[in-house]
Amino acid sequence: MLFIGVDLGTSAVKLLLMDETGKIHKIVSKEYPLYFPQPGWSEQNPQDWIRQSMEGIKELTAQCDKSQIKGISFGGQMHGLVVLDEKDQIIRPAILWNDGRTGKQTDYLNQEIGKETLSRYTGNIAFAGFTAPKILWMREKEPENFARVRKIMLPKDYLAFYLSGEFSTDFSDASGTLLLDVEHKRWSEKMMEICGIRKSQLPKLYESWEPTGIIKPEIAEELGIPQNVKIIAGAGDNAAAAVGTGTVGEGQCNLSVGTSGTVFISSKNFGVDEHNALHSFAHADGNYHLMGCMLSAASCNKWWMEEILRTKEYQKEQEGIRKLGENPVFYLPYLMGERSPHNDPDARAAFVGMSMDTTREDMTQAMLEGVAFGLRDSMEAAKSTGLHPERSKICGGGAKSPLWRKIIANVMNMKIDRIESEEGPGYGAAILAAVGCGAFSSVEEAAGRLVKITDTEEPDPQLAEKYEEKYQKYRKLYPALKEFYHIE
Repeated sequence: MLFIGVDLGTSAVKLLLMDETGKIHKIVSKEYPLYFPQPGWSEQNPQDWIRQSMEGIKELTAQCDKSQIKGISFGGQMHGLVVLDEKDQIIRPAILWNDGRTGKQTDYLNQEIGKETLSRYTGNIAFAGFTAPKILWMREKEPENFARVRKIMLPKDYLAFYLSGEFSTDFSDASGTLLLDVEHKRWSEKMMEICGIRKSQLPKLYESWEPTGIIKPEIAEELGIPQNVKIIAGAGDNAAAAVGTGTVGEGQCNLSVGTSGTVFISSKNFGVDEHNALHSFAHADGNYHLMGCMLSAASCNKWWMEEILRTKEYQKEQEGIRKLGENPVFYLPYLMGERSPHNDPDARAAFVGMSMDTTREDMTQAMLEGVAFGLRDSMEAAKSTGLHPERSKICGGGAKSPLWRKIIANVMNMKIDRIESEEGPGYGAAILAAVGCGAFSSVEEAAGRLVKITDTEEPDPQLAEKYEEKYQKYRKLYPALKEFYHIE
């Protein structure tokens, strides 16, 4: 049996072909453009997702026995707003998770509706990247388009809709809309009323491993795959990545250092941290999780290397870094604003502490450390709920750097486990497809059998102590600089 996992990311779709033993047969990646029509805005054309995904599936399956393909599932960028009209045509470009235009609407939800009320309805407060503020923005700024809306979906669900014709989503991705009553796993009537939408405009809800339909005959014919291939609901990218790293069940932790950075802790019980700094979402294993998300993680590295240093020699730039824990330069990683724990779309990045003898290596090290400190912020919020994980899996592009893993292990003062497959959401999506097609009885069983740890980065007590001191200084910088972000 073969299963296709689709990771619908922000800059590219990555497709993965896996068998029931967990072996990855092939990986294909197809890029598409990202648009910034105004400062702080971030959009994509959903047709680009379709075009590149279809081409990717054809390339992925070109050399395999296509008759063995049983299911397709998804891990997708979360929170994006995709809207269709009565003819299922796209009304406007998708507004993405890292779009910052909804400051006014987010403030309305948090301050006028109230954070306590939102938390009671959904388990979460409003963040600028969430879907509900985007709906309010569209209602206010594009009323003619808003009046045409018949279907509201998330990015991966538009691809699933194209493949199967079924209007569906899963609980983990729906959790990030601020429209779901997460604890009770149902759309919130109150939030629909607040946003001025109807239940008929929202997709049917599924667990992440559940089949939502089968592939359309004409799509199967175009791709050359069987007409009984199941389309499995899938999950938001972080929940899918957690499945792909075995972060399921009670008290497991995963750090993702991708375009964004996340701290993800799984739990069998629903819980909310005191200040709603973390997201309380449904998990792809049928349970729940707490998640802190920083908007710029490995994207800070990409920006620093390619836009500022004008190089793609990532490893070479890290070779000269020696004085871990002793760098006087700090970096705040807020290139696109920040979500957890500050919830400030206006926050901006900064280097602090430079002098005449500051080197290129110091700046690069500060950037790597700043992202690690940003992840630590979310971990501290999780600890306030009584969760104290002693180790964590790690995934994402940043996880491939030995130096960055070492910095993160010591900033967090916890063991960091690498796994055999670092394919994150795509691998998790393939596992969900395998469960949905009956190859495993549960997500926990599948993850337990397929995910293997290859090595562990242990924190060094002396270095961890140095980083503890640096972190306590770092956490004072955002409050000190905050007033400069909001100058009119």
